[in-house]
Amino acid sequence: MPHLTSDKAQSATGRARLGFGVPGYAHPLLAPLEWAELARPGTPLHWAVLNVADGPGARPDPHCLEAAGRLRNAGVRVLGHLDLTYGARAFGEVVADAHRFLDWYRVDGFLLDRCPTDRDDLPQVRRTTATLEAVVEGAHLVLGHGTHPYPGYAEVADQLVTFSGPWTDYRWSQVAEWTADLPPERFVHLVHGVPRTHLEEAMRIARWQGAGTVFFTDRSDRGAGQNSPFEALPGYWDEIVSRIGPGVSE
Repeated sequence: MPHLTSDKAQSATGRARLGFGVPGYAHPLLAPLEWAELARPGTPLHWAVLNVADGPGARPDPHCLEAAGRLRNAGVRVLGHLDLTYGARAFGEVVADAHRFLDWYRVDGFLLDRCPTDRDDLPQVRRTTATLEAVVEGAHLVLGHGTHPYPGYAEVADQLVTFSGPWTDYRWSQVAEWTADLPPERFVHLVHGVPRTHLEEAMRIARWQGAGTVFFTDRSDRGAGQNSPFEALPGYWDEIVSRIGPGVSE
């Protein structure tokens, strides 16, 4: 069950204003300035995802150790990246990766990327999230659906990514009616290809649709891999940080 009523969760996501969730697909060795920027005091950052090599990697990575430690020292929640491959990945593999993330990087929770959305897959995801909560005490769990799932998924995690995609789709998107029964801190929107001139509109859409955690970037996915738009901070990072306001992490 979600545990957003904890003091730690409230300090990170329980405010009405928007804040950032950074997918963090770039390795800290390839994006040192971006990782250093995330630890800057006052940044409204709810969490950042550590993805070493499509997961925790085969062994502890010193660059990731340093980056994760810097964020934790700044009061930022660090999440390990776990790929569920839409339910096709073996349960044991997911749990083993979770243990590596905890043992090596002391993560505070997990982003379960490519999470299933159908009702039939919910029991398996519930089993996974319950196990992850046993692996990491007080784990913050984000289900990376990328679209609106069956409503029951809201019962097994702290946050749901209900939109992940391009600005051209986001500006015409519609929210599922059932989300109105839950507070904004339960929902995440990740949007790429957002022009600087449309930042205010993007933030309005997020608020209208009840999303409390966002990541907007001017980068696009044209001619590149699945996660490429989120491999670095947007060119207007300083501007969007100033628009959203002071940080909420403690």
